[in-house]
Amino acid sequence: MSTIGTFKREAVQKENHFFSEVRSILETAFYSNTVTRIDSLKEAYKLATDAPGTIVTDMEIYQPELIGLPEQAKIIVVNDGSVHGRCAAARQIYDSQEDVAVHYQDLLKEAVFDLQKKALYTAECVVGLDSEFMVKARLLVPSEYRSTAYNWLLNFQEISREYEEVYMKSQMLQEGDILIMTDPDWKHPNHPYGLSLFDVENNCAAILGMRYFGEFKKGTLTMAWNIANRNGYVACHGGLKKYMLKDGSSHVMAIFGLSGSGKSTLTHARHEDKYRVSVLHDDAFIISVEEGNSIALEPSYFDKTADYPLISDDNKYLLSVQNCGVTCDESGKKVIVCEDIRNANGRAIKSKLWTKNRVDKVEESINSIVWLMKDETLPPVVKIEDPVLASAMGALLATKRTSAERTLENMDVNQLVIEPYANPFRTYKLEEDYRKFKKLFEEKQVDCYIFNTGFFMGKKVTKEMTIESIERVVQGRDDFIEWNGMEGFSYMDIEGFNPNMKDWNYVIQLGAAFEKRLDYIIENGGQGNDFNSLPEEVAEVISGIIAKLTP
Repeated sequence: MSTIGTFKREAVQKENHFFSEVRSILETAFYSNTVTRIDSLKEAYKLATDAPGTIVTDMEIYQPELIGLPEQAKIIVVNDGSVHGRCAAARQIYDSQEDVAVHYQDLLKEAVFDLQKKALYTAECVVGLDSEFMVKARLLVPSEYRSTAYNWLLNFQEISREYEEVYMKSQMLQEGDILIMTDPDWKHPNHPYGLSLFDVENNCAAILGMRYFGEFKKGTLTMAWNIANRNGYVACHGGLKKYMLKDGSSHVMAIFGLSGSGKSTLTHARHEDKYRVSVLHDDAFIISVEEGNSIALEPSYFDKTADYPLISDDNKYLLSVQNCGVTCDESGKKVIVCEDIRNANGRAIKSKLWTKNRVDKVEESINSIVWLMKDETLPPVVKIEDPVLASAMGALLATKRTSAERTLENMDVNQLVIEPYANPFRTYKLEEDYRKFKKLFEEKQVDCYIFNTGFFMGKKVTKEMTIESIERVVQGRDDFIEWNGMEGFSYMDIEGFNPNMKDWNYVIQLGAAFEKRLDYIIENGGQGNDFNSLPEEVAEVISGIIAKLTP
């Protein structure tokens, strides 16, 4: 499934040219005489080591030739200043029909005019690791930030000879290549936090005034997920793994959660050799609604460094590090300080070799979907049988903000927030996700669970407890108890963590958590505001739960 990257003279309809005001403004910038093309990951590595602000450590990359890097390549460190998280407030979806469309067009023209005064680099990658879904993406970045181009090529798939052959044989999709223009030094008084402007109908974006690599990674995925959604896939921000059981059967589990919720930790849990495990990815994949198979979008991992001290074996697979300290060891060699001592949300791109049994596609249909939440009123593990309620609880996924996100002034990071399907990067109507997940639960017979990875009424739900619960689910153990007063829910029997519906204080807090979900539905269900609106059946099922919790 490849995309269209060049103008076809024989195509006479405008929609076949993929022209739009914004795409034309952005694409034209790629052809300026100040632009130099990066032809390989090896070249990008050399350019990154010479870039301003880059620290080349003395830590060698493990088996660099398998990644496409030169022999004896070293881990580099790049720090971004005071901002080291994504900023949701800076994300805007361009609509050519809105009154502000001309404002954004003029803004981009000025941004491109200023950008072309600089030396620039462009790079290409593939998003999607199977011929069923492969889209090409192109990045334009100022020379001073060429380390961003290197990290981008590390994170996604370099167009090597092998992947070029697969890409050319893949099915042609009537979509244009993804184009992303960037200028981290851009400033505008109306956009103090920067601007990530997405023309999702035409697969292009401008990421301006932002340095944090997560913006470029998730900006690229935003476009790829949108293309996938238009072409019969569910866009997934989470992890997926396949368990092979001793009886020869398998269990495929998809885990959805925001950064910091535990999705990466749970995806990479090794389970002490109890099962043979295959990992698709821990952050970005898609599911075919019709076929049920799943495809990874990236080869590498963008992981937090906080949980991995320098001596951790996991650091053997680091490729590049951002927003971490550097020191010298007893031999005088430069090494990283990686436990979030310098700042919060230290990050690293890790090699695909980190996972022993890594796969790019899982042919089997998924067996279970897990919504990761940090809702203190929910027991550690909840099972949902009803397809409407299962999809509704994903659309109303309740969690808390983490250091991976740039929070604005006066924002309470401890407040429960609703983040539908743990995907703050969605650029299409929420109802589309709702109906696709509902179809998986209803027609594909996928089981649904909620895992609370935070606290349950003041008691910490430990990582070990969650991993053990996953094993119980995979083994098919019937450890669930009907949740009286909560029709459609049952909970896993875990001593000391079972809900007490006779505790009126608890019932009040439980009701308040579902009231918050209902408020979200009401606030986003008004006329002319259908981006986050949900079908009436969702409000009905949540209202029914609240009614039984209210005296």
